[in-house]
Amino acid sequence: MSELKISRFLQIHPQDNVLVALQDLEATTFIEFQGETFNLVNAVKAKHKFALQYLPKGANILMYGVLVGKAAVDILQGDVLTTENIVHATSSFELSNRKTEWTQPDVSSFKDRTFLGYHRSDGSVGTANYWIVIPLVFCENRNVDVLKEALVDKLGYKKTKNYDNEVDGLVNLYQTGRSVEEILSADLQSSSIKKEDKRLFPNIDGIKFLTHDMGCGGIQSDHQALCGLLAGYITHPNVAGATILSLGCQHAQVGMLQTEILKRDSSFNKPLIVLEQQKMGTESKLLNEALKQTFAGLIKANEVERQPAPLSKICIGLECGGSDGFSGISANPALGYVSDLLVSMGGSVILAEFPELCGVEQELSDRCTDEETANRFMSLMSIYNARAEAEGSGFYANPSPGNVKDGLITDAIKSAGAAKKGGSSPVAAVLDYPEKVTKPGLNLLCTPGSDVESTTAEVGSGANVVLFTTGLGTPTGNPITPVIKLSTNTALYQRMPDIIDINCGTIIEGSETIPEAAERILDYVIRVASGEEQPKSVQLGQDDFIPWKRGISL
Repeated sequence: MSELKISRFLQIHPQDNVLVALQDLEATTFIEFQGETFNLVNAVKAKHKFALQYLPKGANILMYGVLVGKAAVDILQGDVLTTENIVHATSSFELSNRKTEWTQPDVSSFKDRTFLGYHRSDGSVGTANYWIVIPLVFCENRNVDVLKEALVDKLGYKKTKNYDNEVDGLVNLYQTGRSVEEILSADLQSSSIKKEDKRLFPNIDGIKFLTHDMGCGGIQSDHQALCGLLAGYITHPNVAGATILSLGCQHAQVGMLQTEILKRDSSFNKPLIVLEQQKMGTESKLLNEALKQTFAGLIKANEVERQPAPLSKICIGLECGGSDGFSGISANPALGYVSDLLVSMGGSVILAEFPELCGVEQELSDRCTDEETANRFMSLMSIYNARAEAEGSGFYANPSPGNVKDGLITDAIKSAGAAKKGGSSPVAAVLDYPEKVTKPGLNLLCTPGSDVESTTAEVGSGANVVLFTTGLGTPTGNPITPVIKLSTNTALYQRMPDIIDINCGTIIEGSETIPEAAERILDYVIRVASGEEQPKSVQLGQDDFIPWKRGISL
């Protein structure tokens, strides 16, 4: 998989008994592959798969060299695979021998590179410098919104695409008596992007407001996990300081948050403002105090400037969403190569989305550096799937309608491609949500496959850059960490240039190899980490933040 040539179809792994269409293929198309000659039974759309050989009912279906399904009916050679003729299936897994030997990529072109980051007292380095305002409980969301309205625009951080021109045009059409049909067909004046005002604090990238619907009610483990996640954001290298609003009577208590902060940084010394409304009395008193103390904290945070840092201080979160049939053969393996490059230089990467590792448990557990780590991974996978099964929706239910439409017709197919983001390096650690990354190398983090929940969790565990692949287009971002979007195909890159940063469709087209794409991606990561480039998610202010309630979310 290090190189692809222009072709109509592809066999991903030598053991696979299906081929992937790289372009739309008509019915009766003649196929010649490694001594096999046959005609397609029916039309096969790009990204979908067809049988390389006759597959009787119950036969194993292999992709990426692993079991991804079974034939639900007899499948003819050259027949397209669909949700009607195959079903999800994966191999069992068990503790086995360690397979941690790997071939490290050539990193000579990056060995002397650095990035400009914000150095913290705990030794971590931020790729950005934010102040965050967080409610400990949903009861404080309104007060957080009031602070946002008061601070963001006045301090020069407001980024909004202004659609006033469009609305003015619609009002004018209505007032001049135009019909509904005329209004719907009108060519409205293009909206303008309001430019960012000059920042009062040039060394602070923004003030972010992380509202949520948790902190009281629910179950105790959710409150503990919430405090752990918030502590991950407060101690994050991209955060200079934080303002915390507490009601006072909620389950997620200030003491619980402080304990979680010290778990992650025993010498924590960032500015931390904690205000409790029930102690302070009136809303006005709470908000005035929050404004004064936050403003004072911003003055202090503005004193920090970017300084050179080694690439080993980068921690990349690996994410995919709105995946398609090309994800596992273009953007995801390109991220895998980026992962291997960074690990070779002492950096950290996070592979999450455990429902999308279903079917590759054996390979990943074998890559764990020791048996304890392998056992933890297998246990977390088994418990998670069992809980989902108990609710009538196991990992098999993970693919979305968009995934299925674009070729990911079983969870095992989706997972085998998603796992390619993790490259080939040994697994240094397995973390349960919301634990923090403490080891360099490849870290597996238990999260759902849900895009925003998983991205939120990866950042909470320490990712200071997130690489997010998509085949369909997903406008996800994060409040404090730049999220870089990579398309799996060129058509998406051209159709949605407002959210996609990097095109990996070049791999499918044969104009670029996976290593070449990976080096291009890593070069862009360095520029983003240095503040020289702003990915589209940052430009658009996509500040998605959803804590994971430890129930079932796939």
